Amino acid sequence: MTVSTAILDLDGTLVDSVYAHTLAWRAAFRDVGVDVPAYRLHRLIGMGGDRLVTEAAGERVEDALGDELRARHPEHLDHLFQHVTAVDGAGELLQALHDLGLHVVLASSGDAELTRRLLGLVEGSDALLDEVVTGSDASRSKPDGELLTRALGDHDRDTAVVIGDAVWDVHAARDAGLRCVSVLTGGFSRAELYDAGAVDVLATARSLAERLRDSGSLLIPDGDSEE
Repeated sequence: MTVSTAILDLDGTLVDSVYAHTLAWRAAFRDVGVDVPAYRLHRLIGMGGDRLVTEAAGERVEDALGDELRARHPEHLDHLFQHVTAVDGAGELLQALHDLGLHVVLASSGDAELTRRLLGLVEGSDALLDEVVTGSDASRSKPDGELLTRALGDHDRDTAVVIGDAVWDVHAARDAGLRCVSVLTGGFSRAELYDAGAVDVLATARSLAERLRDSGSLLIPDGDSEE
């Protein structure tokens, strides 16, 4: 299948921010006296913040402290922001997708302001993205597919692909009836991503960009994305 629309995740896919998010959430939980190990939090990055607290610490913590935790997380992330960079080949991937004439959309679970700041780290993103959709535009976060459905808009579902780094991206893509190509820069293993339903897994954004330049198109395996 030849792709005409690419919907890209941001954290872990274009920017190396997953571990900064992990530390920021860990600090936020510790602020309120709840100790959640970093390894558990890492596995949840990419899931929307409205879901993460319950997954990490249970419904009682969400009910009592969820809003406070979500307010504290960006404060801690701001202190770590200097350590966040674009991933290897992020700008090259956007350029390669643009050069192929694809409709390129950024779909981030983060709010509009954080998304803007993170995109500022990716060379050429302003000129190379056709559209940006953020968590502020959806009522249900990943692994729900609403954000990706909004990013797809009126474009053909059958010739669209999601590019992400986490199993939550894959689950959201499947929920939206889309295929997902994954990269390893979010810290999930190749096996985990394939088991979640990814149709292909590459090492980095640069690896995918090189494939695009070599092949002259973005091709993904045919098959039913709902299987």
